[in-house]
Order: sequence, then structure tokens, then C-alpha cells
Amino acid sequence: MNIFNIDELDEFIKDIIFDIGSDGIVLLEGNLASGKTTFVKKFVENLGLHVSVSSPTFSVMNEYEDRVCHYDIYQNGVEGFLQSGLLEKLDEPKYHLIEWSNERLETILKKIGFSYMKISIEVIKNKRGYTCIHSR
Repeated sequence: MNIFNIDELDEFIKDIIFDIGSDGIVLLEGNLASGKTTFVKKFVENLGLHVSVSSPTFSVMNEYEDRVCHYDIYQNGVEGFLQSGLLEKLDEPKYHLIEWSNERLETILKKIGFSYMKISIEVIKNKRGYTCIHSR
């Protein structure tokens, strides 16, 4: 586990971007207010994009400059994600950051043949702990 405050998050995100390359799927897990959307904001900043990032809680997906798709599947779960047709969007060569992922989504991604990085975020006082797991 890596532990950072928000000001220290940039180097960690740069390493993740280097690790996954020019596109890929990043699953974000963590409790409410653990920092999933903040992670996406910093990720987008580190790509050099100058856009307003907000949680797509009700819209399910926000797209930033045709490079990043930001999903929030909390409201409708994996079933809603599948029914909305957004699974097919993951084929597009972009970064796909999915908040509120779970084992069911991971199983589906593996079955289809998608690789991904899973980042679990944990609140530790005024910092966050980040645990990364690769699936290939």
C-alpha cells in the first residue's frame, strides 16, 4: 500500500500512466468519500487536460477531451452498466476510469479478455492508502 496526501498523488499517478500506457481500464474501489473522484481529477490533470472533472453519479459516464471516460456505477451497479451498453465503450483506445467497481465487473472483464488495473483506496487519517493490482 502506498500512502499519500493529495499533494503527493501526482508522482503516483504518473507511474500508473506510465505503467498502463496510452490507454487502459482503471477500476477504482473505496468507501464513500475515499477519494475516487479526486483520483480521477488528478489523473486527468496529469494527462495535461484542462477540464472540469466531476463524478458522473447520475449520468453514469463523463468524457474528457476524447481521451478519458469516467464512469460511476454506484447508482445502477454492474447490471445497469451492462444494460446501458457502456461495456462496448471499453474497446475504445482511451483511459477508462470506473468508480465503484466490484468482483462481478472484474469477472466480466476477465471473461471478455480485458486487462485492467484495480486501485483500492482507503482513508488513513488525512491521507489515502492506494493498493494497485494488475490483471492481464
